[in-house]
Amino acid sequence: MRTYEILEKLVGFPSVVGTPNNDIVEWIAAYLSSFGVKSHVLAGPEGDRANLFATIGPADRPGHILSGHMDVVPAVEAGWNSDPFTLRADGEKLYGRGASDMKGFLAAVLAAVPALAAAPLARPIHLAFSYDEEAGCRGVPHLLARLPDLCLAPLGAIIGEPSGMRAILAHKGKAAARVTITGRTGHSSRPDLGLNAIHAMTEVLQASVAAAEKLANGPFEKEFSPPYSSISVGTIRGGQAVNVIPDHCSLEIEARAISSAEPQALLAPVRTAAAALAARGFEVDWQLLSAYPALLLASSSPLAALLEDLTGIEPLAAVSYGTEAGLYQQAGIDAIVCGPGDIARAHKPNEFILTSELAACQTMIETLGQICCRQT
Repeated sequence: MRTYEILEKLVGFPSVVGTPNNDIVEWIAAYLSSFGVKSHVLAGPEGDRANLFATIGPADRPGHILSGHMDVVPAVEAGWNSDPFTLRADGEKLYGRGASDMKGFLAAVLAAVPALAAAPLARPIHLAFSYDEEAGCRGVPHLLARLPDLCLAPLGAIIGEPSGMRAILAHKGKAAARVTITGRTGHSSRPDLGLNAIHAMTEVLQASVAAAEKLANGPFEKEFSPPYSSISVGTIRGGQAVNVIPDHCSLEIEARAISSAEPQALLAPVRTAAAALAARGFEVDWQLLSAYPALLLASSSPLAALLEDLTGIEPLAAVSYGTEAGLYQQAGIDAIVCGPGDIARAHKPNEFILTSELAACQTMIETLGQICCRQT
């Protein structure tokens, strides 16, 4: 199958984050099997979705991992000019949900499989496809936990998030949480008889703003934009009517951490402020929504040199968004980000990828295969 045909098939699976993904996993496994490549389907604890891992070449030697996620964000936003889950071609642009983020990379990998499977690889190339990356990298930790049983310690992992085919050495880490405050309702004319959850939440907001302002004063890592860790409140919900004391309020907050900071630790002052409300009779719930570490790969690493050779482009020092690469690094595997497409097109109506970007990615993967044939 041509890369276009594979991408058309992948986009056709509405593998929205947080939903079952059996269809896309089974199709990929069957496709790989048609070239003699065995897949390990690794069910997650949710029971209705799975990661997929496969090895091409000798399994008894260290090799490289090509890593990508199979899930996409929902396509409910207005502005789509066609069905988001039907690939549409317009010249060099291929439109569809996940075209850039990141089924384009998966399609390029799968299009390279026939060449890789036929090559006399001296070192293996592993495929690691995950689920629920868009929910904060929830699926890949289960895959990483199984990795020692599936292959020898890898030489490195290439995470194919859209980067314009320029390798990325570092990104920020992230932690996101939901704070829920439950008070006591009543008529607004008797505030003394109730516990106003929205009023209480303002103290959590104040702590959030204070923590964010403190982070803006450093420490700094100049590679990032902004060059410091940050905290941002994304949503707040509560209340029923103006004359009803609100007994419920929830807030969602995230921290983006430079490589020297631990993402969850950045939220500690906010969590402390929320917990203090319990002494005044409020029920307080803190739910961690997602967390992953920063990525920091040395520019002098063999993996960085390999990607510069493969792409012909000097790696970019850092970006501020996050990927699964930090989790690979945390598991002791050197990781780097490099894939087709543009992150600026992701999560938007009429998401697209260019056919030239897909071709460049497939060439990179097949060239990696040629290098693996020469290695001893």
